[in-house]
Amino acid sequence: MKKVSVYLMPGLAASSAIFEFIKLPEDSFELYYLEWFLPLEKESLEDYALRMTEKIKHKNPVLIGVSFGGLLVQEMALHIQTTKVIIISSVKSNLEFPLKMIIAKNTRAYKIIPTQLFSNIEVLTKYAFGENVITKRLKLYEKYLQMRDQKYLDWAIESVILWKRTKPDLNVIHIHGDSDLVFPIKNIKNCISIKGATHVLVINKYKWLNENLPKLILNNDLNEFKN
Repeated sequence: MKKVSVYLMPGLAASSAIFEFIKLPEDSFELYYLEWFLPLEKESLEDYALRMTEKIKHKNPVLIGVSFGGLLVQEMALHIQTTKVIIISSVKSNLEFPLKMIIAKNTRAYKIIPTQLFSNIEVLTKYAFGENVITKRLKLYEKYLQMRDQKYLDWAIESVILWKRTKPDLNVIHIHGDSDLVFPIKNIKNCISIKGATHVLVINKYKWLNENLPKLILNNDLNEFKN
């Protein structure tokens, strides 16, 4: 049996270490880990996504993206054939953004976010994982946040806020925590909701993912996951 190639894309500023607990049956799946690289000057998210597809070495892969990585894999899927696109703790269009992001776009407030302060791991963690991160977990999460270059952070925040997609791809599988404070579930449509899960469900709910990702990848019937 040919193994399914699964490519995993982490969230804003994070490395693929956030997937350290994700284990899929090795007889059926091969996992490949994507990492953020520095954007070119004034590079669009669409062009960045095209460059990221150069890292894909298999035909018809499964793309899994977390948070900002979820936006990216959806853009990547416009350039290559995929078997499945799965997003976790993310959004399918800018219509699912919370009000504060819409205000940031309309007022251009994102332009004055002091990303130079992100060298402070507490500040960066709250931007990447949500404001509800418990202080005692900051050291734990610090190892996941490896992309701290200010040029990247400025680009990433602007790319999220200015994401142009208004029409969701109905084929995208969306997994979301009902306690996500970064992208509140009240704004999310047509997702698989995980009770009690926050924006870091890829870390804290990995057992659910390990059990259910194989079914979501191999089966087309998602009825058992409907709430």
